[in-house]
Amino acid sequence: MSHRAFPLTAVEAFIVTARHLNLTHAAKELCLTQGAVSRKIAALEGWFGFPLFERHARGLRLSSQGSALLPDLRASYEQVLTVADQARAQQTVVRLKVPTCAMRWLVPRLLQVEREQPELQIALTTTNDHSVNFKTESYDAAIVFGTHLSAGDLLFEEALTPVISPLRQGSAVESLTFLHPTRDKTDWSLWLERQAMQPSAMHKNQHFDTMDLAITAAIQGLGVAIADETLVAEDIRAGRLVRPYASSIKTGASYRLVLRESRGKAAGLAAFRECLLNPG
Repeated sequence: MSHRAFPLTAVEAFIVTARHLNLTHAAKELCLTQGAVSRKIAALEGWFGFPLFERHARGLRLSSQGSALLPDLRASYEQVLTVADQARAQQTVVRLKVPTCAMRWLVPRLLQVEREQPELQIALTTTNDHSVNFKTESYDAAIVFGTHLSAGDLLFEEALTPVISPLRQGSAVESLTFLHPTRDKTDWSLWLERQAMQPSAMHKNQHFDTMDLAITAAIQGLGVAIADETLVAEDIRAGRLVRPYASSIKTGASYRLVLRESRGKAAGLAAFRECLLNPG
């Protein structure tokens, strides 16, 4: 019989039952039914080809084969638990704060972190807050957004461009609903002015709380959104969005990665930083 068929999950049931010599007590410790414990032991006995216990009216006792096997199985099982605990202890949890609007850019890089740094666990918090204060907030890393930022590493500079669904391609932009990533019209007004177009061109308007929501609405064909070209790069590549204009304008704002100084997590944070700054 192949090693793959060995009922590993039954080993714990055997060890616990051997300690109690009572199926009811073993089932209680394992949080299983008595029948489930019996089936696990039967599967193990079937694999070995000999009984592990002798059943008597007053309970159980180990068979000669079970008694001989128990010390080695117990030692091996405890070794597996020790290795697992050591591996878990080596895992680094990176508590990451990210503006919601940056998630479209971040998700592919989190997949890379998962592939290349499996020992890192990213505890992600999304927020509409674009800043971080490590003195008052318990994060290890954050992506921050704003103008005149200098801390940390530059991820990319904001560059705005209109985007629409391919279903809307060919429509006059002025005839579409203008989708705004904030409660004001600042981003669209800035882009129109740079194109020598009047803000009065915005006849129909829909406002959202985040750029991500405005982008999603554009994908659904609701109208034309003004979006950061880096954040929508994958949507454009995949054909979910198109750019009716080739030009974009830089706003002076940027997205940056900042890390807390942490001696205990220094190696993990360095590996996380490398994945974000130098994607494979």
